[in-house]
Amino acid sequence: MKSKTGSGGLVYSTEHGRMCPGCRQALAACVCADAPPPSGDGVARVSRETKGRGGKAVTVVKGVPLAGEALARLGKRLRARCGSGGTVRDGVIEVQGDHVAAVMAELQQQGFTVKKAGG
Repeated sequence: MKSKTGSGGLVYSTEHGRMCPGCRQALAACVCADAPPPSGDGVARVSRETKGRGGKAVTVVKGVPLAGEALARLGKRLRARCGSGGTVRDGVIEVQGDHVAAVMAELQQQGFTVKKAGG
């Protein structure tokens, strides 16, 4: 029996291909991908976190003035630079491992204003 919660939904259609989970349209016709970039001061803040990750370090980048596909491409570039995995979720880039210095250098090279957050 299919669950009636709001979290489920069509992921792939043979007629349209991949579907957007936000607006439930084909990715080519997605209306939520054209959302404006996140508001803020435009400063990328890089920090190292271990909370909720079993003691493993993760480099977190918040406040990057990009959205959607551009943010995903930046996340991929940072993960490749560090040689590790990670994800882009809710406007936050996570890179597995303690790579604060490398991530800050790459962001500065890309022209972003960068600050180190946390201790």
